Amino acid sequence: MSWQPTLTWQNAQKRAQVLIRIRQFFAERNVVEVETPALSQGTVTDVNLDAFSCDYDFLSDSSPEHSSSLYLQTSPEFHMKRLLASGYGCIFQIAKAFRHEEAGRYHNPEFTMLEWYRLGFDHFELMGEVSELLEAVLGCSEARQVTYQQLFLEQVGLDPLVTTREQLISLITKKNKLSDWLVLEPDIDILLQFVFSEIIEPNIGLGSPCFVYNFPKSQASLAKISPDDKRVAQRFECYYQGVELVNGFNELIDVSNQLQRFHQDNNQRKKLSLIEKPIDKNFISALSHGLPQCSGVALGIDRLIMLALKAEHIEHVVSFPVERS
Repeated sequence: MSWQPTLTWQNAQKRAQVLIRIRQFFAERNVVEVETPALSQGTVTDVNLDAFSCDYDFLSDSSPEHSSSLYLQTSPEFHMKRLLASGYGCIFQIAKAFRHEEAGRYHNPEFTMLEWYRLGFDHFELMGEVSELLEAVLGCSEARQVTYQQLFLEQVGLDPLVTTREQLISLITKKNKLSDWLVLEPDIDILLQFVFSEIIEPNIGLGSPCFVYNFPKSQASLAKISPDDKRVAQRFECYYQGVELVNGFNELIDVSNQLQRFHQDNNQRKKLSLIEKPIDKNFISALSHGLPQCSGVALGIDRLIMLALKAEHIEHVVSFPVERS
């Protein structure tokens, strides 16, 4: 193990310039920078996310016999939405986020995230602003926008909103990507996600950023369902040069619907023999009070800087990756 950083002094200066440009971008638009806790009493229930946790003995309602669990944030989303519900205007944050996942070319368990919320925006307006930020930082051309359904039809000739498990397995077989676990996988959503990540994603956003929107409602996360097509959610992602950069939503503001989704996540966790997660009660209270109409987006800063610096690995844009932490 080496004590030295993997981020050179030259790249550290370039990274700092990117952060300055991002802050200038939001200052020009009167979007205010905020800071929220990295530790929380609640966490995400999403089956695809796993948070780090720690024990804390000193909460006012902690039992003398048992510590309370606190969770490192997988994103600052819940805290930022609590700010919005309390009366804040448009806000952004550059924050550390933590996900208990394997480190790789594009991921370190501790990473830097840019998240921002625009009151009164829908997801199309926010996609436009994300595109402007990418152009300002990367000097790239204007982004393409395409629906999830259209992308599947273009790339693999299947309609993801009506396809069957058998059709997906057949496609995966033809692409020579079938493995034992896929043969046994009953969940169409997991198969769709596999096709998207392994077959479609490598072919999009190569020359210019590509926004994919209207994901299936089963992959809605915290996004509203589209009033025009109840099969899809008003969620988008952005890909550029082989990198997934952005995940955004026209935000769900209905508390009962949100609670239902959290419970569905935990039911799915139970089926998969995963640990159920505590629902963030403070976030639910904020939604009950009232979250204004808004759209929000999270962008991976380290990945953005990889593109800006033409770096091949995330360790070249962070000072100490997990293996040297």
